[in-house]
Amino acid sequence: MFLWFVATSVLAVRYIFRDPRFDYRLLIVGALLPDPVDALFGGARVLHTLTASVALMMLIMIVTKRGSALRRRMLPFAIGFFMHLVFDGAFSNTDVFWWPFTGTSFGGARLPVAERGALNFLLEVAGAAGVLWIVRRHGLGGRDARRRFLATGELVEVD
Repeated sequence: MFLWFVATSVLAVRYIFRDPRFDYRLLIVGALLPDPVDALFGGARVLHTLTASVALMMLIMIVTKRGSALRRRMLPFAIGFFMHLVFDGAFSNTDVFWWPFTGTSFGGARLPVAERGALNFLLEVAGAAGVLWIVRRHGLGGRDARRRFLATGELVEVD
């Protein structure tokens, strides 16, 4: 799963926060990172927990200065982690999502993407449609908009 997380995370954040200076590149990295990292450890593990997402957000808030460029750069990464939990349906596995509050074992939990099976194909098709809509809505087919996105992570509305 790739396009599903990209499209859903970008669309949710774009139309909820409406921040023209938001760095969507780091949001996308944060939304994609939990699956490959946890897969290295055998399934849904720490990065599929609410604890990890909250701890990452707290770390960024504690370590960075309010209003600083570093905080502004790092918050999209943490928000991406939360977006992954939502759009992966990680909350459906209580033992993993609420770890360590429901126990310290992950019980051999598989990644949600592995449990969905063929449904992943439909989600990825929906994600491709979402990415296509984002590309068209924000003019990413054009060189200037694409360069701006790659340099700053910002999406500009085009008519």
